[in-house]
Amino acid sequence: MKMTLTTLTGLGLVFFMAAGATPLRGQETPEVSLGVDLASRYIWRGINVGDAPSVQPSLSLGMNGFEIGAWGAYSLSNEITGGDEIDLWIGYGFDLPEGGEFGLVLTDYYFPNAGEPFSNFNNYDDEDGPGAHILELGGSFTFPSFPLTLAGYVNFHNDEGHNIYFQADYPFMVGETSLDLFAGATPGSEDNPDLYGTEDFAFINLGLTAAKELAITNQFSLPVFGSFIINPNVDIAYFVVGISL
Repeated sequence: MKMTLTTLTGLGLVFFMAAGATPLRGQETPEVSLGVDLASRYIWRGINVGDAPSVQPSLSLGMNGFEIGAWGAYSLSNEITGGDEIDLWIGYGFDLPEGGEFGLVLTDYYFPNAGEPFSNFNNYDDEDGPGAHILELGGSFTFPSFPLTLAGYVNFHNDEGHNIYFQADYPFMVGETSLDLFAGATPGSEDNPDLYGTEDFAFINLGLTAAKELAITNQFSLPVFGSFIINPNVDIAYFVVGISL
């Protein structure tokens, strides 16, 4: 495991800020969330991970600003297994004293069909070969008087290029439909350009997501969503639709 000086300094600053902060979610009893999305494609940060419909279950437990959880993606095609994935995470969110919100998240990316056992946590430079997990540290900040969220993520284990990704989100409402404008970019990596597809800075994830409750009957509504996504780096666009249960 390797962590850069910048990452370590950032962690120290974050926990210093957290010492005087208020948790975002102040519930004193655990809150469990269970759900599943059915998406027409699994598009991750502007990248087509599995060229088939995807079932994406999620489970999380939250309390006093802390949250742990699991998220999965499973391709509905027997011929496409590269889109199968399990992510485990632990995060903490809090209100800053001067306003705004800050969040930290540590994510473990695991790919069950990669041919490595779940217990293998080797780094990319291990003499026995890389392990089954990529570890990523992320942070986000939401402005106090403007609904803009800035987020950044860096791989610090099992990624030779220590790839970085940034994203800005601007959510708003139009009638009963929630919308989110987003823009994501990476500085690129010469040591591992395959992850985001570039050695240099590039925008890789631009688009708009819409979500609303679609009335089926007077008593039942179905949450639906749609995303139009452009990856300028490879000059390709996607239109993903799905339902949430």
